[in-house]
Amino acid sequence: MAAVPAPLVDNPTVEHATEVQSSGTESLEALTGKPVPEAAVEVAWRRDEAEAARRAQFRLYLGAAPGVGKTFAMLGEGRRRHSRGTDVVVGIVETYGRPKTQEALLGLEVLPPRRVEYRGSAFDELDAGALVARKPEVALIDELAHTNVPGSRRAKRWEDVIDVLAAGIAVISTVNVQHLESVNDVVANITGVRQQETVPDWVVDLADDLEIVDISPTALRRRMLHGNIYPDARKAELALERYFTMDNLTALRELALMRVANQVDDSLLARWSKDATPETRERVLVCVAYPTFTEDLVRRGARIAQRARGDLLVLHVRRPEERSPADWLEQVRTLTEALGGGFEVVEADSAVEGVLAYAYRQHVTQLVVGEPLRSKWSELVRGSFVNRLIRRAANIDVHVIARRVR
Repeated sequence: MAAVPAPLVDNPTVEHATEVQSSGTESLEALTGKPVPEAAVEVAWRRDEAEAARRAQFRLYLGAAPGVGKTFAMLGEGRRRHSRGTDVVVGIVETYGRPKTQEALLGLEVLPPRRVEYRGSAFDELDAGALVARKPEVALIDELAHTNVPGSRRAKRWEDVIDVLAAGIAVISTVNVQHLESVNDVVANITGVRQQETVPDWVVDLADDLEIVDISPTALRRRMLHGNIYPDARKAELALERYFTMDNLTALRELALMRVANQVDDSLLARWSKDATPETRERVLVCVAYPTFTEDLVRRGARIAQRARGDLLVLHVRRPEERSPADWLEQVRTLTEALGGGFEVVEADSAVEGVLAYAYRQHVTQLVVGEPLRSKWSELVRGSFVNRLIRRAANIDVHVIARRVR
């Protein structure tokens, strides 16, 4: 288990800043002109540590896309609490020059941001150390998925939020559905635009209150046309053509509504079955093997587990003499933990026997495997892992996920 993150300190320094991420695939951030640096420090917080350390309430506004009104809703809630005598401080907010958002800040105390120099430019980041020292009752912290500029103590803003919660300060924050790690591949598939900044699903699960900020696709596009989301007309036009299409916005809205519905169902289920045993709870096991399409497979398994309100497990079986690449194993582990699951590696002479032995020990109810990569002739000669697994798996449902043509 990773060490518990150290307490907040002021004036953090990083010796080596890394390059800005680049890819041949267009990202939403690049489309809207927002540079995303690669964090210079590793993510420190893990789910079990965050759950144990949290000492205050966490409220999260979820939207289907930029511009739906999440920040405005967050500030509105802050103003309501402030009017009732609650000590509220704006930790950081991104107004993007939107007049209504700027007006909503009036009357609220705004914490000065921490200026970080990076490659000759100055960036405003949340000053989590100053916020903890100020110790308000409630902190408003915008854009949960934000990547901190190199020179920051934490890699991601959601880690700063956990630091603040651990200090006993309630947090109200915002996030878009496309930032959720479990739907990263789905969003890229739907929109044709990649999402660079993501949030582990377990961070969203930490929220005591998850509220969707909803608006119809037609109304959102109208906001875009009027310059209420991106004041730069060129950016607005490009975004309308490439990302804010009716089909894309409709699909993203459905994803957001589904995520909130699942959260509500989880809460009800937890009340009704607090002592649920493995036999009465769905347990989804994803089988991964190097070097197949692991990320898509794990995310698909996570979505199945979410919809079934069950647990996610990821397993890699290798022969005793085999050694899987350490960097690949770490990538699988990191993604699995971000999705709220557990990853294990077991050794077995037979992959099928290894999977089934583990599945029965862990009371697995559903198996997720990838479509065989071998040719039909090779499967006839050598046999198919998937076919053998289906034949041998008693009382376990097996999902065979088709390969995505890239």
